[in-house]
Amino acid sequence: MTNEKAVAEKLLQVEAVKLSPANPFTWASGWKSPIYCDNRKVLSFPYVRDFIKSELCNVIFEHFPDADALAGVATAGIPWGAMAADQLKLPFIYVRPKPKEHGLGNQIEGSFKKGQRILVIEDLISTGKSSLQVVDVLKAAEVEIIGMVSIFNYGFDQAVKAFESAGVVTRSLTNYPTMIELAIERGIVTASDQVLLMNWSKDPANWTGI
Repeated sequence: MTNEKAVAEKLLQVEAVKLSPANPFTWASGWKSPIYCDNRKVLSFPYVRDFIKSELCNVIFEHFPDADALAGVATAGIPWGAMAADQLKLPFIYVRPKPKEHGLGNQIEGSFKKGQRILVIEDLISTGKSSLQVVDVLKAAEVEIIGMVSIFNYGFDQAVKAFESAGVVTRSLTNYPTMIELAIERGIVTASDQVLLMNWSKDPANWTGI
């Protein structure tokens, strides 16, 4: 079993990922989707949480060994970034969606220096819009973004193009095609659903479930 498949297995095991082609979910964006991913659920399962943390650290160690610090994306990326930073003995910061409205008005929380090589930690990448907003905040603070690591990636074309345009390298522990392949193997969805599920990923904004 590949690592991508093992991670997908764990996410399905704790129901962090749910698949429902017949009764699609509605995302905050208004998109209809046959899949819903909530990696916060993993935090409630210590052994699965430890596995995901270890896989995250392996990817960081292999692909981004020169990281000076990790930056979590609020809120879902914060616990994963903090756990990985603790295991790797790296400094940790996190980025709010907007500056605090009181106190120091910080949007970036924690201690960092200009020019530091920062690796961003996300729980999942969908369109890439919110993830790249965090990148912009960090770049404005004059740090160097060396990449982004997420647990799950939908692999949408628009996200791939957006990250390429921004010059941000991404790595993910698992992804949508791997998840669908495993779900079919496990009988969670039928093979006849595969075309529908893959069609959604090609044009999620206009998918109707038909």
